[in-house]
Amino acid sequence: MSNHHTYKKVEVVGSSRNSIEEAIGNALESCSKSIRNMEWFEVLETRGHVVDGKVAHYQVVMKVGFRIEGS
Repeated sequence: MSNHHTYKKVEVVGSSRNSIEEAIGNALESCSKSIRNMEWFEVLETRGHVVDGKVAHYQVVMKVGFRIEGS
């Protein structure tokens, strides 16, 4: 095993009709299907869609950090 780690970050947008937390969870669950060694996330933007004066949809722009395999 190496004595250092190398990481990469990708930007994704998660969404949910229910909550910001669910939007984050949905994005991480989807990413986990194709990204190995995920270790953290950063929420960069939070926004939503308004219909009839109420929140209809949440979106979060986030970066997901993962360790490069073998580092």
